[in-house]
Amino acid sequence: MNLSVSSPLSGSDAPIGVGLKSQHFANVLQEKPDLAFFEVHAENFMSEGGAHHRYLEEIAQQYPLSVHGVGMSLGSAAGLDKKHLQHFKDVVDRYKPVLISEHLSWAVEGGYYLNDLLPLPLNQESLDIVADNVKRMQDFVGQQLLVENPSAYMALVDTDIPEPEFLAQLASISGCGLLLDVNNVFVSGSNMGWDAGDYLAQIPADAVGEIHLAGHAVKNIEGTVFRVDDHGSAVSKDVWQYFESLFARIGAKPTLIEWDNDIPEFDVLMAEADKARNIMMPSEGVLRHG
Repeated sequence: MNLSVSSPLSGSDAPIGVGLKSQHFANVLQEKPDLAFFEVHAENFMSEGGAHHRYLEEIAQQYPLSVHGVGMSLGSAAGLDKKHLQHFKDVVDRYKPVLISEHLSWAVEGGYYLNDLLPLPLNQESLDIVADNVKRMQDFVGQQLLVENPSAYMALVDTDIPEPEFLAQLASISGCGLLLDVNNVFVSGSNMGWDAGDYLAQIPADAVGEIHLAGHAVKNIEGTVFRVDDHGSAVSKDVWQYFESLFARIGAKPTLIEWDNDIPEFDVLMAEADKARNIMMPSEGVLRHG
């Protein structure tokens, strides 16, 4: 199996996509927006039938897809759930996505799904566990996996490997690529008191297979500013600035606008995609759609 970080999207000057939501199926089919790809959550398509499959099958005939998992629990010491792994593979086999991804997190305990992306202590033990799970998933699905950096809200006492180093080692050991979520980096740095720019500078460019951009909520708790990765608003000015610096260093990578809560009109998503395109190709103007 070839585990180099590449996809049919890699040759595009501005490989920009948006998260595909059911509210926008009709917009996509009617407007045929000028986008490089769409991303869907694997768990939303693990049933065999339904209208959502009919829409996605039609969209998949016109656009490449990225399949993003939220429930594989790569950090589980007990290993991967066989049924969930098979369901994920079924989605991949059905839609032939150009990219697949999951999170650096855990979510399963004793067979129960906790409906959250829970953090891991970053140390040698967890690196070995995650690397083994990633290898198993890649071997079973038959495609390279991109692993997404988490958003952090507290320090775990058993952590002794900095997150950028952990991710770089994971990619080297397992052959996976990285899904670099710039918003998560900014949220984590703001909450934990470290510099997002320093973090991004440490990520090996050749390991990055996709970039996520999303919005976050800002909370003030007893005078302390706290950021929450809720994907419910436009990308912040700070995140755009970090993305621009990242693009200058590593070049164009498949870049996704995520908006999972308080879903806006499709034109709002396209306006966010326009901003990404104007960073990648400032002389080209806005995206065409409609």
